[in-house]
Amino acid sequence: MANQLELSIDRSSPVPLYHQVVQGVEAAIHSGALAPGSRLENEIQWAARLNLSRPTMRKALDELVRSGLLVRKRGVGTQVVSSQVRRPLELSSLFDDLSNSGGKPTSEVLSFNYAAADEATREALHLPAGATVYHFTRLRKMGGKPLALMENWVRDDITAISEELLAGQGLYRILREGGVNFRLATQRIGAMVANDYQAGLLEAAPGSALVTMERTAVDDKGRNVETGRHVYRADSYSFEMTLVQR
Repeated sequence: MANQLELSIDRSSPVPLYHQVVQGVEAAIHSGALAPGSRLENEIQWAARLNLSRPTMRKALDELVRSGLLVRKRGVGTQVVSSQVRRPLELSSLFDDLSNSGGKPTSEVLSFNYAAADEATREALHLPAGATVYHFTRLRKMGGKPLALMENWVRDDITAISEELLAGQGLYRILREGGVNFRLATQRIGAMVANDYQAGLLEAAPGSALVTMERTAVDDKGRNVETGRHVYRADSYSFEMTLVQR
């Protein structure tokens, strides 16, 4: 049964009619009113019910498909792909954030090494020449869908880290169980387009938008504990923050 989403169209608004449809569908998906997998009525039915032209409806649906919120399937119709993961901007791990929100994240360890740190890593973690670190790359999935590609470097004088541990739980949980009390982090958020390697792992089209994050975390002893570079599918992920006037 296709969902007949009730949308309010304001014909006196300066916002284009097609974009009002886009905004209404996005809001319904992010609020949970349209659950992942929900099937929508076709553009002819929708246009007739909202008293909009078919080209207007087609333009709205095309934009929602391009943004990754909807997908067209032959013989099935138009469906909701997923709700976007909205992550609070605080000192926490993606694994814990997803778990605490009721999700069941999984991790695939793509590479795992224990070797001498290069100059950039020594500088980031304030380590002396010759220091060794854990270096690993993981693919984080939510509901079987790839969400993030994460590369991290962790100092080795805190707790032992193994490929098996990383496959079963989040990095910050491992470090906290090893005695780390996180205090602060420097973090940079940006954007990029996916290259062929990233696109293949994240099941996205090459050139699609990715959210990037670089972070170095510090514990209550003043040690730079870990540093990492992560990329996330922009159609499934966003950061959320509160801004305060000083």
